[in-house]
Amino acid sequence: MVIAKYLQIAQDLTDKIKHGQYPAGDFLPSEPALAQLYSSSRETIRKALNELIDACLIQKIKGKGSMVLDINRFVFPVSDITTFSELNLSQKMNATTQVLALENRNLPQAIAHQLALTDPAAIFVRRLRTVDSEPIVIDEDYVLKKYVPAITKEQAQTSLYSYFEKELNLEIAYATKTITVEPVDELIAEKLHLQQPNLAVFVRSLTYLKDTSFFQYTVSMHRPDKFKFVDFARRKSAHGGLVL
Repeated sequence: MVIAKYLQIAQDLTDKIKHGQYPAGDFLPSEPALAQLYSSSRETIRKALNELIDACLIQKIKGKGSMVLDINRFVFPVSDITTFSELNLSQKMNATTQVLALENRNLPQAIAHQLALTDPAAIFVRRLRTVDSEPIVIDEDYVLKKYVPAITKEQAQTSLYSYFEKELNLEIAYATKTITVEPVDELIAEKLHLQQPNLAVFVRSLTYLKDTSFFQYTVSMHRPDKFKFVDFARRKSAHGGLVL
């Protein structure tokens, strides 16, 4: 498989940023300088820089160039349905996953009641995500057995969504999310190496299939010093149209 030149350049710049060759607050070399450095066209360089912008690694400033942003925290996109495996791949986190629990368990009663479900039977998966020996996230997933009758430990350790979409042919469409900061119990605090007051960022998601059927409830507990949460918002005009 041949990787496009702009992606190769984007990866090389990403590695240099993450290894401190281009520190936060500094500017990358100019587009002409990068084109000369990588023996490529300015259009290819622009495409590579757009990849870095999408990854929240740089910000273009008119008249100055591309400034390197602080990457001490991993960027978690709020509006997208992005799995941890996909985040791990896109941000080169080199993360590992440990399955802490895999068992049959009903959806929490409050969620089953909220969704008016008559069959709350689910598979419960709890996973610990670690980067560079530092625990950063604990995920708890409740997947309805109506759609996913079984999950193996290997599937839980790699990518559940790869299994759902590629093997079970489920069409995952959208999710609603709530984000709060809350204290966690002693077990979670210990697993995440949290200090007092044991606060974590909770992301609770209700995920639906293309036919609008609910099939998964997820609670993700993030270390607040390891993540930043981003969204894209566009202001509407007073008349209801988009401000361009």
